[in-house]
Amino acid sequence: MTRLWRAALALLALAVLAPAPAAAGQTHIAPKLIAETAAPASGGTTTLALTMTPEKSWHGYWSNGGDAGFGLQVEWNAPEGVTVEPFRYPVPDALILFGMMNHVYEHPYALLADVRIDKRIAPGTDLTLLGVANWLACTDKVCVPEKAVISVAMKAGDGSISAASRARFDGWRALLPQPLDRHGAWERRGDMVRFAIPLPASTAIDAPHLFVETQNLVDYPAPQNFSRNGNHIIIETRSKGEAAGPVAALLKLGAGRGLSLQLDPGAVPAAGKAIADGTGGIDIALFWTALGGAILGGLILNLMPCVFPILSLKALSLVRAGGDAREAKVEAAAYTAGAIVTTLLLGAALLALRAAGEQIGWAFQLQHPASVFLLLLLAIAITLNLAGAYELPSFGGGQKLASQGGAAGGFWTGALAAFVATPCSGPLLGAALGATLVLPAWAALPVFGGLGLGIALPFLAVGFVPALRNRLPKPGPWMVRFRKWMALPMALTALALAVLLWRQMDGGWPERGAQTSASADSFSPAALAKARASGKPVFVYFTADWCLSCKANEAGAIDREAVQEAFRKKGVVTLVGDWTNGDPAITRTLAEHGRNSVPLYLWYAPGAAQPEILPQILTPGLLTGKAKAK
Repeated sequence: MTRLWRAALALLALAVLAPAPAAAGQTHIAPKLIAETAAPASGGTTTLALTMTPEKSWHGYWSNGGDAGFGLQVEWNAPEGVTVEPFRYPVPDALILFGMMNHVYEHPYALLADVRIDKRIAPGTDLTLLGVANWLACTDKVCVPEKAVISVAMKAGDGSISAASRARFDGWRALLPQPLDRHGAWERRGDMVRFAIPLPASTAIDAPHLFVETQNLVDYPAPQNFSRNGNHIIIETRSKGEAAGPVAALLKLGAGRGLSLQLDPGAVPAAGKAIADGTGGIDIALFWTALGGAILGGLILNLMPCVFPILSLKALSLVRAGGDAREAKVEAAAYTAGAIVTTLLLGAALLALRAAGEQIGWAFQLQHPASVFLLLLLAIAITLNLAGAYELPSFGGGQKLASQGGAAGGFWTGALAAFVATPCSGPLLGAALGATLVLPAWAALPVFGGLGLGIALPFLAVGFVPALRNRLPKPGPWMVRFRKWMALPMALTALALAVLLWRQMDGGWPERGAQTSASADSFSPAALAKARASGKPVFVYFTADWCLSCKANEAGAIDREAVQEAFRKKGVVTLVGDWTNGDPAITRTLAEHGRNSVPLYLWYAPGAAQPEILPQILTPGLLTGKAKAK
């Protein structure tokens, strides 16, 4: 009787409450068809986006609308030789109305479809696409079937895509669920249906929900119980219907993040440790481990060539102060505050952008030329200051900011040190920052603050521990020579930033094979699946041109002739993910392995279900050993 009652409510929502189809040209969800390029190449593929903009309080539906809705259908009128693939949907939200579950979008969203152009089509041929789209628009009180003619003008051309168009489409692609490269399992047990989804324990999950695309299998509004058994997510819910065979589904991991997957009939492991729904507590052990890792990782960053000179300048200012205890403590506290505030602000920006659906990670600001240009100016200014060309106001005593008591100079120097330290994820830091993907925002922010504290620890110790301060050498001519020597690593940093900026402003990058080994191919989920299917070992590394430890590992280990020769002998397939300018697919892959920064090194042994995450400091022996292992 309950099922009959829900079916009757569904019919009532669609038939009785719906007054009539919307008048022509008057829709509550406005559609617009956009092509990534207006000149797709013959024999190539381009992408279409159908943007859907609901009016306030209205919503559209996922491909499986749930109990009382349906997705979008299009009847295409396509030119000969043009094939439009089915639309791909972004991750939806679950909405319960009148006891019925709806799979909806209550905000503007975009459906993406690939368009294939036959190789026989001549350049200049008109490829204008027309279609009649039908969809359902609803509020919490009424549903209206809507219809519109959609079209986009295209001509066969060279396939060029503008930077603005690519960025816009990359933003929409980032909201699509990522295909899971392994199948899960499902089974019925009494009136329950159980699912097992293979997912590494490091994958961030917050308020998950399983959207089952296959009809007649689950009772949509029934509670879903999530637990983890090893590297599997176990989901249990109430069954409905008699569906059999493979099941298509979408696992929502959090806001705007999800995985599309297939589940085959089979045994499902027992339920394990319950997964929080995002409203409860946190993993205390994970929090303290991440905080400790962030502090130690920040401490190690002081050895980076762009941070060490700044730390040295503050030490020199203490030497000039003649060991004054009060001044040393004020500067040290202000320096620490500057470093912590900066990392907190960067962390807050990262969390806010990810919550808004952006696929970004740590050091995201370096993926934009404006930020790189600012860092370049700072590096040049510091280099000139260290070389003695002029006195930089925020460093040392006697200048404008320092005349305000020393606190202002210390604060801004600490902020600068933290800002220029962000390009790299050193030892311990990658896993620590990766934990912020799992922790709620209020617990993730202290981890970012811990990074700032770690950066400031050496100067904080010198400022507050008299024994350390007393060990500082006495002022003398050596200070001038030391400053000039410190100009060298800062000059190298400035040079690296200038090269990075030139490449970003040039609008593209050389092929990765020209920068590293000729045998390396670009990473993509499809390329990884193909490489793993070959039965050969696969080495995947994610890098960026602004990541110093990445470049050190490539020069000192990956690109060494002995390593490349061992890879060639064993047929190792190498894939490189270049994150310099950002890439949503790479960001999602980093998140799947508990990272939101580079470097990340993955080794897939033939037939292995999961990759081995290699250390963030590589050696030639480690890589050749992996290649030679059976």
